[in-house]
Amino acid sequence: MSDFRSGFVAIVGRPNVGKSTLINALVGSKIAITSHHPNTTRTAIRGIVHGENFQAVLVDTPGVHKPKTLLGQRLNQVVDQSMDSVDIVIMCIPADETSGAGDKFIAQEIAKHPGAKKFAVITKTDLIAKEKLAIRLLGIMKIAEGFAWDEIIPVSAAIHDQVDLLNELIGKNLPSGPEYYPAGTTSDQAIDQIICEYIREAALQDVREELPHSIVVTIDEFGEREEKGSRPFYDVHATIHVERDTQRAILLGHQGARLKEIGIRARADIERVLGAKIFLGLHIKVSKEWQKDPKLLAKLGFGEKS
Repeated sequence: MSDFRSGFVAIVGRPNVGKSTLINALVGSKIAITSHHPNTTRTAIRGIVHGENFQAVLVDTPGVHKPKTLLGQRLNQVVDQSMDSVDIVIMCIPADETSGAGDKFIAQEIAKHPGAKKFAVITKTDLIAKEKLAIRLLGIMKIAEGFAWDEIIPVSAAIHDQVDLLNELIGKNLPSGPEYYPAGTTSDQAIDQIICEYIREAALQDVREELPHSIVVTIDEFGEREEKGSRPFYDVHATIHVERDTQRAILLGHQGARLKEIGIRARADIERVLGAKIFLGLHIKVSKEWQKDPKLLAKLGFGEKS
């Protein structure tokens, strides 16, 4: 196994540029939730890629943005720490948008980590004509300041175009190292964190633009029932936190109809990942201005990073 390679790969970029979709495609299964709303990812989620002679630990980070709340500051800290001591930094840049100050800022942050290989991955290439993509590629070369990209790869995770090539390039650029995780492991997230994220993803669907940033989910109770059937059965009770009474009303819906839909959507993903049947009880709580309250942020799992 002396030729085996392994290492850590940070996936960075502006909000809503396809980072979570890309990491799911690279891993080969759903380990990060996706949404058309920006800043869906809030923690450094690790996905494990098992290649023929390599293992890559992918870190899916929140989108880098100009923070307006204490939560936003904490999310940017997550990104910065994720780029420390990694072997490769992948910057996702959407094919169907132009690059401006946001992309340049992220490139400058990447330049502060000289020890890592630097990939520019142009995402969502299925949304742009090939002739326009060539022009976009030329522009991306100019984004890097103080370094040159080691690789520039156009990819469409949605149609799995060049995803295998990207995995191959990741493997070739990793240092010699051991297998960190057993074969078949796709993520190192705790199961309660995964459950919270699936509930949040279900809650994010079809909601207004201002609501997604105000949603966070906590587990109140999670356990397996003692009586045994043909399949294990779990009871899951969770709270969806929002910041205002009006937001609670939106998620609840008329006579609880929207909350019921959220439960149905989340239950399917949770049962798949647990390989078991579940009872899912959801409750909505108004935790006023939690994004700006240090004590509430810590209680909800967003404590200050040391």
